[in-house]
Amino acid sequence: MQILITHGSLARTRVLRFNRWQLVAALFGLIVVLTLLSGTVYNFVFLKAAREGWPVVSQLVKFVVRDEFAQRDRFMRENLDAMAQRVGEVQAKLIKLEAMGERVSTAVGVKPDELKVVPKAGVALGGRGGPYVPFGSGTKGTALSLEQLSGVVSSLDIEADQRTDVFTLLESRLLESRLRALMIPNSAPVEVAVGSGFGFRADPFSGRPALHTGLDFPTEAGTPVRAAAGGVVLSSEWHPDYGHLVEIDHGNGLITRYAHNSRVLVKGGDLIRRGQVISEVGTSGRSTGAHLHFEVLVDGVPQDPAKFLAGGDAAVTAAAKSSRTRR
Repeated sequence: MQILITHGSLARTRVLRFNRWQLVAALFGLIVVLTLLSGTVYNFVFLKAAREGWPVVSQLVKFVVRDEFAQRDRFMRENLDAMAQRVGEVQAKLIKLEAMGERVSTAVGVKPDELKVVPKAGVALGGRGGPYVPFGSGTKGTALSLEQLSGVVSSLDIEADQRTDVFTLLESRLLESRLRALMIPNSAPVEVAVGSGFGFRADPFSGRPALHTGLDFPTEAGTPVRAAAGGVVLSSEWHPDYGHLVEIDHGNGLITRYAHNSRVLVKGGDLIRRGQVISEVGTSGRSTGAHLHFEVLVDGVPQDPAKFLAGGDAAVTAAAKSSRTRR
C-alpha cells in the first residue's frame, strides 16, 4: 500500500509505503486509543453528569443504565428475600431448641431461673409486645431492608450463643448426674448369693435378737472383693468386730464397708474405681466362717444394701435426700 503526499505545484511528492503487518498494527493501535478515550469520556463526563445532575447528559445516562440498575435491584431483592426466609427458618429452629432445652432441663433437674439469660447492660426492659410476623410472610412493600436483615441476623447470632450456653449448662448437669451414678454402690462386691440379710436376726454368738446392719456373702476364703462403686478409701485397718475392714467414701454422705477380710489390698486415701479388687474374703474379727460382711451407710446411718444392689432408683433417692440434707 502506498500513500502519496504532495504540497503545492513545485513541491516534491512524498511516497509512504506500508506493508500488511504495519496496517494491522496501526489499526490495533487506533482501536486501543478509541477504547481508552471512550472510557475516559464515560468516567469523567457521563458519570460526573449523572452525579451532578446535568440537564441533558444526566437524563441520557439514566436512560442507558436504567435497565442495569433495575436488574441489579431485582437481584438484590431476590437475595434479600431468600436470606429473610432462611433467617426465619433459623429462628424457628431456635424456638424449637429453646423448648427442647426447657424439657431437658426439667428432666435433668435444673431450675428455670438458672436458664434465664441476664440482659445486656444498657438494654431497657420495659413493656414489649406487638404482632408476630414471620420472615418471608410480608409483601414486597413490607420486605426487609438490608439494614433490618443485618440487625435480625445479629440478634439471632446472640440468641444462638445463649442457647449454646444453656445446653453447655445442661451437659454439665448431665455429667454431674452420670458421675453421681458412678458413685452409687449398686454393684455386688462378690458374685454369690446373700446368706444373711439386713434387719433383726438371732446373733450367731449369743443367740439373742440383734440388728444385722448389712449383708453377708458366704464364700471361700481368698475370693476377690470388688468395690461396689467408685470413691476414696476412708480407712483400711483392723477392727475388733469387723476384723480387717475397708471403708470407702463415695461422696454425698455415702460410705460402704467391707468386713472380715483375710487380706486388704488398698490403703487410706487411695482412689478407687467401680469393680476394683480391694481385698480378699476371710473370717477375721467377730465371724463364724469365711464370708464378706457388706454395709452401706448414708450420713452414718446403716441402710439396706439390697435396695442399692437391686437397682438404681432407691440408691439415687437416698443419695439425693442425703445431698439436700447436707446443703
